[in-house]
Amino acid sequence: MPSASCAVSASGRPVPSRLWRDGDFRRLWVGQTASQLGEHTTLVVLPLFAVLTLDAGAGQLGVLRAVGQAPILLLSLFVGAWVDRWRARTVMVLTDVGRALALGAAAVAGLLGWLGLPALFVVAFAVGALSVFFDVAYQASLVRLVKRDQLVEGNSALEGSRSAAQIGGPALGGALVSLLSAPVAAASSALFFALSFLSIRRIRRSEALPKDPERPPRVWRRIHEGLRFVVGDASLRTVCLASAAFQFSLAAVMTVYLLFLPRELHLSGTAVGLALAATGPGALLGSVLAARLPCRFGHGAVLVSAAVLGDGVFLCVPALHGSSAVTLTALLAVNFVFGMGGQLVNVTVMAVRQAVTPDGMQGRAAATITFVGMGLTPLGSLLGGLLAEEWGLRTSLLVTAAGMLLSPLLMALSPLARLGRALPSPAGPATESRTP
Repeated sequence: MPSASCAVSASGRPVPSRLWRDGDFRRLWVGQTASQLGEHTTLVVLPLFAVLTLDAGAGQLGVLRAVGQAPILLLSLFVGAWVDRWRARTVMVLTDVGRALALGAAAVAGLLGWLGLPALFVVAFAVGALSVFFDVAYQASLVRLVKRDQLVEGNSALEGSRSAAQIGGPALGGALVSLLSAPVAAASSALFFALSFLSIRRIRRSEALPKDPERPPRVWRRIHEGLRFVVGDASLRTVCLASAAFQFSLAAVMTVYLLFLPRELHLSGTAVGLALAATGPGALLGSVLAARLPCRFGHGAVLVSAAVLGDGVFLCVPALHGSSAVTLTALLAVNFVFGMGGQLVNVTVMAVRQAVTPDGMQGRAAATITFVGMGLTPLGSLLGGLLAEEWGLRTSLLVTAAGMLLSPLLMALSPLARLGRALPSPAGPATESRTP
């Protein structure tokens, strides 16, 4: 996996990496990649089960997606405060077991014909809650596992695989449901979590946990410290706002999109899976470009231009009609460009966030950005379902896709757009407050 780092030797040649020789880092990367694939595959498997098997309407689909995303809003800040004091490996292993069991139970219930919408809501919430713990823990784990000068490269590798899973996982989920069945697809997702468990539990190195004061602050004080740190940094503050705008609109887009493809364009499940799968190669290209473009053109220029390209391309989808080869080809191109732009943005943003955050604040900074950036996704999903029922699929898709362009606009008007080829330095040491 390429690195987003711009490190060079005195001769101007790239510094060779030793990170991939570290067996523990490779185990973390394999486990995190498998876990993210399972998570983002599940995000499509459950909605497609509701649409194709239970004939769920737009409103019901919006509720299902909102239930799965609600833990981000409810738990993120608390999880960030806890993870900064727990062993990240233990958190990741336990959440992998929990998600594998939840999806395994859903697969059995589905095969027996017992998996209705209420059961889907329970499974979606459980997987979503456990995923919040895992996502915050894996971001904190890298800081405790590698040296500071390896953070950008290691973070790029982890974030690259997460972004690829976030973009390619839905395509895999659609293909599994189409080629197999929803229960078997759920079981396949459970296998990803089992693989993650087996890999992460083999990490041998002990974690260097941040030192707590004699009287560690209460959880609310720790949450406040994380919020104050992110709000006080102009770059992180913009990342929060831009992420919130994008994720809110994307949640609405995907709710409409998953209905638009089979019902408006009359695409088969296989065609839907194929169209979504094009994001995978796009993400791979974006990962390669993320190792080169920021070092050549600057991190800010890459962030804004990649966001405009990746988000704006979705405006082409509402203009498509029918299920012809031309329509499918256009969808492949749209998803490819979306995957490429999304990967570029995700890897570059994570590199910036990791670079400016002190070690002892990594979990809380990640959780705060997740809370602000992803917290509105349940409302976005509900809005997508409501608009689809009131305005129709084509108009709703156009409006929600246009909403995603607010994200690059916010970045263009912020200090993020002025970031150059070098990443910024940490904002300062993280301090722990004492309780009175």
